[in-house]
Amino acid sequence: MQKPNKDDRSNNVERLEQMVENTQQNIQEANETADNTNLTASQKEQIKEKNQHRQESIEQFQIEIQEEKAYREGNDLQ
Repeated sequence: MQKPNKDDRSNNVERLEQMVENTQQNIQEANETADNTNLTASQKEQIKEKNQHRQESIEQFQIEIQEEKAYREGNDLQ
């Protein structure tokens, strides 16, 4: 019988911060693509929608970062 994996949260804050940084970079690159190429209005709208979803993800990552920091300090928010 296999033992369940231990909940290793030791690097969650750093991992989430890296995810925020990567997502911000994706937003920037998408905006540059939209600005520097001959895209249709539909393609530009798709980029805009994807970036809105990316921004929502960043907001959720930031909430998770705060929760993980609180957990580290022994003040779990849940």
